[in-house]
Amino acid sequence: MRGESRLTTLVQLVMDECRAQRPARHVVLERLLELLLIEALRSMPICNACPGVMSGLADERLAAAIRAIHANPAHSWTVAELAKAAALSRSSFFVRFREAVGVAPMVYLLTWRMALAKNLLRGKSMAVAEVAERVGYRSASAFSVAFSRYVGQPPAWFAAEEDV
Repeated sequence: MRGESRLTTLVQLVMDECRAQRPARHVVLERLLELLLIEALRSMPICNACPGVMSGLADERLAAAIRAIHANPAHSWTVAELAKAAALSRSSFFVRFREAVGVAPMVYLLTWRMALAKNLLRGKSMAVAEVAERVGYRSASAFSVAFSRYVGQPPAWFAAEEDV
């Protein structure tokens, strides 16, 4: 990624902000690091033979569905709703999504929800029931079962383990 002028500029801004002791430094650094990540991902070559979320985001129609999932992970998404967001038929959407992203849409949704849940549990500021609601589960017990299957341990254990 060397030679990418936008990345070089952002890295310099991050370094400058780290050295300075200006008000709201942490907020500015957060935003700069977000931009740096986005620009780094943008500068990566997208390989049509390499499925992944970046390939999905490169497809304008699939990107609309992925953005919808990210914007509202707690929504009770169906393939039909996501296909509608992508302006595709259900079957076309399903095949296109699986080929581009490498997993079925509902698997991607589950993966995204579990990633969010892990982050929320690491934050220690929310009860399991709150996390469950935030990531789209109607009950803490349903979330706990899904989380345990996905992660290999109950959410409470995962959160406690992060303390160590």
